[in-house]
Amino acid sequence: MPGLGASFGRGGATNFLEDLANSDCIVIEGSNMAECHPVGFQWVMEAKARGAKVVHIDPRFTRTSAVADLHVPLRVGTDIAFLGGLIRYVLDNDLYFREYVVAYTNAAAIVGEEFVDTEDLGGLFSGFDPETRTYDEASWSYEPSGQDSRTDDPGEAAEQERSEQHPDVKHSDRAQAAGSGGPPIPSKPHRDETLEHPRTVFQILKRHFARYTPEMVAEVCGIEPEVFEQVARWVTENSNRDRTTAWVYSVGWTQHSVGAQYIRTASILQTLLGNIGRPGGGIMALRGHASIQGSTDVPTLFNLLPGYLPMPHAMQHQTLDEYCADAAGKGGFWGNKRAYTVSLLKAWFGDAAQPENDFRFDWIPKINGDHSSYRTIADMIEGKVHGYFLVGENPTVGHPNGRMNRFGLANLDWLVVRDLQMIESATFWNESPEIETGELAPETIGTEVFFLPAASHVEKEGTFTQTQRLLQWRQKAVEPPGDARSDLWFYFHLGRILRSRLADSTDPRDQALLHMTWDYPVHGETRDPDAEAVLREINGTGPDGRALSTYVDMADDGSTSGGCWIYTGVFADEVNQAARRTPAREPGAVASEWGWAWPLNRRMLYNRASADPEGRPWSERKKYVYWDSAAGEWTGADVPDVERTKRPDYVPPEGASAQDALAGTDPFVMQGDGKAWLYAPAGLVDGPLPTHYEPVESVVENALYAQQASPTVERIEGPWNRENPSMSEVFPFQVTTYRLTEHHTAGGMSRTLPYLAELQPEFFVEVSPELAALRGLTHGDYATLVSTRTAIEAKVLVTERVRPIRLRGGQVVHQIGMPYHWAYSGLSTGDSANDLLGIALDANTHIQEDKVSTADIVPGRRPRGPELLEFVESYRRRAGVGSGRVGVNGRAPVAEGDGDDQVT
Repeated sequence: MPGLGASFGRGGATNFLEDLANSDCIVIEGSNMAECHPVGFQWVMEAKARGAKVVHIDPRFTRTSAVADLHVPLRVGTDIAFLGGLIRYVLDNDLYFREYVVAYTNAAAIVGEEFVDTEDLGGLFSGFDPETRTYDEASWSYEPSGQDSRTDDPGEAAEQERSEQHPDVKHSDRAQAAGSGGPPIPSKPHRDETLEHPRTVFQILKRHFARYTPEMVAEVCGIEPEVFEQVARWVTENSNRDRTTAWVYSVGWTQHSVGAQYIRTASILQTLLGNIGRPGGGIMALRGHASIQGSTDVPTLFNLLPGYLPMPHAMQHQTLDEYCADAAGKGGFWGNKRAYTVSLLKAWFGDAAQPENDFRFDWIPKINGDHSSYRTIADMIEGKVHGYFLVGENPTVGHPNGRMNRFGLANLDWLVVRDLQMIESATFWNESPEIETGELAPETIGTEVFFLPAASHVEKEGTFTQTQRLLQWRQKAVEPPGDARSDLWFYFHLGRILRSRLADSTDPRDQALLHMTWDYPVHGETRDPDAEAVLREINGTGPDGRALSTYVDMADDGSTSGGCWIYTGVFADEVNQAARRTPAREPGAVASEWGWAWPLNRRMLYNRASADPEGRPWSERKKYVYWDSAAGEWTGADVPDVERTKRPDYVPPEGASAQDALAGTDPFVMQGDGKAWLYAPAGLVDGPLPTHYEPVESVVENALYAQQASPTVERIEGPWNRENPSMSEVFPFQVTTYRLTEHHTAGGMSRTLPYLAELQPEFFVEVSPELAALRGLTHGDYATLVSTRTAIEAKVLVTERVRPIRLRGGQVVHQIGMPYHWAYSGLSTGDSANDLLGIALDANTHIQEDKVSTADIVPGRRPRGPELLEFVESYRRRAGVGSGRVGVNGRAPVAEGDGDDQVT
């Protein structure tokens, strides 16, 4: 989300899947779309049938590669270098869409004098603190235009600014708030429309990417210069007034220590080429399954409130005024933050939320640091977390470093697991691999596990929010069996019981729970809450009690409510818009009456950019949304992503705020300056521009900078999460993980089904013939893979689909592919690929780097029992890594010096 959010203002896919059919070129990078997103992939094949070029950039040759016009096998973890080379190619050859770039981006913005780029600091930006490994972003700011945001109390503003630089605030991941509404900026910048000023974003961009030459791309990525040239030609030839290129990515990008910056690099490239907000262009952020998008919208993240409102922080936000101060008086729709927040508080607390009690802002819990998933697991091991809910997640298999996750669960007092199957995270206490090694024993584990069977998606009503921000309503097809219940049923009745038990409480901490709006109608024998009533509450209501049609009508005086402002409109006119099923042939190619997309049913975000500054289509072939001067409004194939009657020649008056501060030529309406950000002065904690760093575990030295890995990478330190040293002869091979069509994520929904298990019956790893010869591996036999975390065994698949990468200077990088669906339960069993991996995280998102790590591989099966511990420990000793031995249930103090506090 931060990558797209900081670039454009919203963290969702910019286009919709059907629109891929309008592309003239499609680059799929960080995704095996044909295998992992086969339904959406039909539109890629439609584009190809119409003549589009399809490029697949991936370390492995896959089902997507097989139907692409070109497969580019690059070294894992080098996408920024590859994309940076494309950016340099575009800039050096004047292939950028100049009129689009000048009008719609911050290329002309002038950056302050204090900013120092990586080119002058060996791979670091200005403002880096090596002790906390965080950046003070103040030096990245624009040079202000003089129309600074107004602050009644400068001292208070300065104090807030200082608190924002505290490491605890940084680690609380405020960057996620850019998911829908770009990060607030103090003021609009000075601009030089000629792009000649040396401190314009455009000139900084040229200097920053100057070293990303085709030769450097070849050296870093292992791609032949002629292959790079081919991709560059296809992309640029298909990006202009008449033609557009689309970029497609998935978790192959997000699951890196610089994942947000991968997406930022693609955003810069697509913006320079004028491909954002135009049909057949955009950046398609594929979601892993049906409601991943919804889980961040509503959300299930520790650091967000619904609609990407940032979670209040204990060091900054004691009052509603303090919480909304960063957006007060700012440009863009994010300037209405107070209205969105007050409406949320009214939806939660109803009549109890009044102006005189600050709308009960005090009842919202405040965060004080990193409470993300992996930090929470570490806190469990250290005895800081006593209870845990696992709902639709299986961390002992699906998370990297399964051993650490199992240690965490073993140190709880209680654990609630809601799932379709008795997954490994419910049976860890007597079936985990650590039982065999003696590191866990049922008699030493005090965790009381409650397993509650869950209803499947066909056994409950409600919405999915899928890849293209589209809410689709589903009816209940059948009743759930036995005691299985929906998540909505579980949380509603849990809340009802808790409220009943606390009914007489006068304790202040109980009042938020007791005063929540909790009056949803129930129906049926199982007394399921009415999901439509919940959706209507999320949509919000106005002063007349009727459902709101747009978030523009939300007010900050308490007269409106709304549980998630970006979903306002899904119940417009008191109709469940998500339940619509009008096929595309009736309302048009945009299929605007099939479900409902946030925001306001716009299928393509930023579509004002599909017209030139005067409101005319860039070309007839790519006509989409345009200004109808006779009607005095924007019209076209889609809901305009601009105020419908705002003229193209509208100029904001001095002192205007929120949407009134946006000109008629500003398509990126969630950004404070209305522009797409080639350079991010705020919103990302690891730098305003993407920079190639090697993965945390790499077999290659960084060829571009002295800084080896990202300086802000988040590490979880402890004997249960040792790190493989980079460029170590002990761990000489790169490893990546991936998905198979036949299995689903951690395998709980597929390894238990015979007709799926028999299609992919056992855990395997892919190796090249060259690596097989080097290590004496035999096709079909077992091999053992080793890291500082553990050793696992798998059947060997010798295949040319994973080829060695030959770098300049003669270094050969061997890469190993591992599907991650297996574990010890089910019909098809095997070691878990994720057990091999360590936990190192992107500082923006706390997402793990499990698409690239290092390991050794040797023929034969792994040792069993205590012998496995000594086997792995011997590797640690040889690599010069601290011991990984732990006490009972993994509870061992973190020895002094376990972590590496140095920036290398």
